[in-house]
Amino acid sequence: MSVLVTGAAGFIGSHLTERLLREGEEVVGLDNFNDFYDPGIKERNLAVARSHAGFTEIRGDIRDSGVLDSMGDDIDSVVHLAARAGVRPSISDPVGYADVNVVGTVSLLEFARRRQIKPFVFASSSSVYGNNSKIPFSEDDPVTQPVSPYAATKRAGELLCHTATHLDDTACVCLRLFTAYGPRQRPDLAIHRFTSLLADGESIPVFGDGSTVRDYTYIDDLIEGIIGALGWAREHPATFEIVNLGESRMVSLSDMISVVANTLGVEPVIDRRPLVPGDVLRTHADVSKAGRLFGYEPCTDFVDGVGRFVEWYMETAAPGSV
Repeated sequence: MSVLVTGAAGFIGSHLTERLLREGEEVVGLDNFNDFYDPGIKERNLAVARSHAGFTEIRGDIRDSGVLDSMGDDIDSVVHLAARAGVRPSISDPVGYADVNVVGTVSLLEFARRRQIKPFVFASSSSVYGNNSKIPFSEDDPVTQPVSPYAATKRAGELLCHTATHLDDTACVCLRLFTAYGPRQRPDLAIHRFTSLLADGESIPVFGDGSTVRDYTYIDDLIEGIIGALGWAREHPATFEIVNLGESRMVSLSDMISVVANTLGVEPVIDRRPLVPGDVLRTHADVSKAGRLFGYEPCTDFVDGVGRFVEWYMETAAPGSV
């Protein structure tokens, strides 16, 4: 039997696909290779998976019922990572975000219902917490005030998963992912973008005074959590859970810039700009539930994680390295 991974060519999806293949799983990877960022990066992300006999690649859109119906009958689990990503872009294209993130999730849940696939892991986001004043963020905190269309679509996805559990006995685990980083991180995300600019001797745009904080989650820890959630969903039929996956440590924007700059051995030049509507002031995950349910224990020190990312960047992503 196979695991369907949507968004398999992305940052998180490609790492998850490789990990599943290493563990002996068969993987069907679905991705539409859109141009939100360079599709060539996504092609490279799948290089290792494509060399594995257990990997089947499908190019298509999660909203396309024809693509979903064309898949074989051997899929027994779904990990749904595909989405229009990013808070700021969602403000300028709320219709597009709702179409992909909400309609696309409905399409996947309906696919699972028709095929009687019960384990379903959905990648939600810490952005659903909005400007939550209580820290760390707990799954029991109210999430009724999202501050971006992206956040609203992710909350909608959680509600749709709950409905699927109620109506179809789908075992849904909604994972609220806190800012992921590491090798293959999307080039539009802060650590990758700042590394690129600093390595090229350029100034970096900083929105606000640098006091905003994020719970940066290293990719290896995140993948451990997703694997744990999938195993849990397989063992708990007709169950719905929302679970945080973060590092459970806060790093300010200013400190993040300092770590990246120190790792590169450069002095950062800051281009100070006003805060963007839709950005939250802080994220901080309470991960005790993930630990309790499936033994999640994030362990990557932020400085070490940035060091690994910068090493990967200089070897594979910096201009002239590939």
